[in-house]
Amino acid sequence: MENLKNVAPIEDFNWDAYENGEAVTSASHEELEKAYDGTLNKVNDREVVDGTVIAMNKREVVVNIGYKSDGIIPLNEFRYNPDLKVGDTVEVYIENQEDKKGQLVLSHRKARATRSWDRVNAALENEEIIKGFIKCRTKGGMIVDVFGIEAFLPGSQIDVKPIRDYDVFVGKTMEFKVVKINQEFKNVVVSHKALIEAELEQQKKEIIGKLEKGQVLEGTVKNITSYGVFIDLGGVDGLIHITDLSWGRVSDPKEVVELDQKLNVVILDFDDEKKRIALGLKQLTPHPWDALDTDLKVGDKVKGKVVVMADYGAFIEIAPGVEGLIHVSEMSWSQHLRSAQDFMKVGDEVEAVVLTLDREERKMSLGIKQLKQDPWETIEEKYPVGSKHTAKVRNFTNFGVFVEIEEGVDGLIHISDLSWTKKVKHPSEFTQIGADIEVQVLEIDKENRRLSLGHKQLEENPWDVFETVFTVGSVHEGTIIEMLDKGAVVALPYGVEGFATPKHLVKEDGSQAQLDEKLEFKVIEFNKDAKRIILSHSRIFEDVAKAEERAEKKAASGAKKSSNKREDAPMIQNQAASTTLGDIDALAALKEQLEGKK
Repeated sequence: MENLKNVAPIEDFNWDAYENGEAVTSASHEELEKAYDGTLNKVNDREVVDGTVIAMNKREVVVNIGYKSDGIIPLNEFRYNPDLKVGDTVEVYIENQEDKKGQLVLSHRKARATRSWDRVNAALENEEIIKGFIKCRTKGGMIVDVFGIEAFLPGSQIDVKPIRDYDVFVGKTMEFKVVKINQEFKNVVVSHKALIEAELEQQKKEIIGKLEKGQVLEGTVKNITSYGVFIDLGGVDGLIHITDLSWGRVSDPKEVVELDQKLNVVILDFDDEKKRIALGLKQLTPHPWDALDTDLKVGDKVKGKVVVMADYGAFIEIAPGVEGLIHVSEMSWSQHLRSAQDFMKVGDEVEAVVLTLDREERKMSLGIKQLKQDPWETIEEKYPVGSKHTAKVRNFTNFGVFVEIEEGVDGLIHISDLSWTKKVKHPSEFTQIGADIEVQVLEIDKENRRLSLGHKQLEENPWDVFETVFTVGSVHEGTIIEMLDKGAVVALPYGVEGFATPKHLVKEDGSQAQLDEKLEFKVIEFNKDAKRIILSHSRIFEDVAKAEERAEKKAASGAKKSSNKREDAPMIQNQAASTTLGDIDALAALKEQLEGKK
């Protein structure tokens, strides 16, 4: 020690008495103490002095300050300095020169705190690099022990790259720069990032100066976003856009890369100042179209996965980066307008047939309906004219019903072919969309892929029977079911409808027949082909009146003639007339009997 003095031994010291254990004279003992004390430093309580580490273990550090005893300080007071070793000089605060056990009580923490404010200000002024111990996390950053002061380390100042796990830094000793001090509130802000930024800036300039398009560099995945991946090229950041990660479709960049992964990237582009650098990963591998099987041709079957859906079709990935479009029209032989989502969804594994293949344009179209036979190739065999089938109603028009017998086989039932008897104004009165309906094939139009179908043809034509029932002149009971400008629709027996014009709806008392009124009607016209029955109510009493009028005229004229003829003539004429009338009645009855037998 510097403070040790050379002290001469006592000339008259009785060594023999000392060896024999005899007491030394009081005078000599006092002299000894004085001589011993002269070799020690003069220290005061509550004073900061330098000491030397002479021993240390896992819990304690022994420090010699040149005093008659050494001081023991807990090791955790030196946690900011994990490199502490024997022989290091440390500052200590003398709390007590001698406790109850006669032990020197020292504190390193208090010594640092005593001088800390001066030191931290000097560190800011001199841009000094200092060591600090990260004690714990806090909102927005970390608490750091610097010279015994609790300083704040913002999360953004820990490193140049974003920090994902703050907890890994707790308990670490790191180097810092003091960046801000609030003298009023005694707040200190430190930064670790500031130490490495200057060095990185120099590296960045060197890297940017050497950048060239097409250059391949090694980088580290720094951050992953929904639109791409940021790569650290050694102080310079570049972005791999999601479309440049893989030749195949990528929905999430995390499918391709992971954080901190090292990989080779190629420089695609950068701006004049080289601040924005576009990188590519897929460009380092051959385009999948170039590696596509050279034997693949139109007509071949391929398997793939649905990667994108649209109303007009589905994109199928048959190999990473090789896609083909199945247009909705190639999904079914049916000609109904449908959405591609009716047939498949993203993720489905599908088999398809190659319809077109353009290797130069890197385009391919596929079809799945080609895996089944076109039903129209054998339409005459499967659905010959006259055959009967069950179809599903697909759509209505004013003139008929569109139906589908099977997928791809459509037909039209004309409105006139729905019913023999019912006057159908719109198909919705007769059936509904989605319903099943029995049909008979009437005609095949192979060129336009359309069948003409009928529904009423499944039943016999009742108009053959109606022709014998509703003969002209016959009278039937009917009910007016609908009133129109041109006349009335009359419901007749057997579900048949007839029509009467307004002048034929006049009743005997001169009033007009009304809706829902039940009356007698005479058939005045029957048209089997047009399925038309024209009726008249007024003709019934009009014909009776005319018949009576004719009879009266006939009787008057007969009486006049009889007065001008011979006496025997009336007898002959009456006989002939009566014979004629009787004969006619008898012949009519006989005719009906004969027709009945037939």
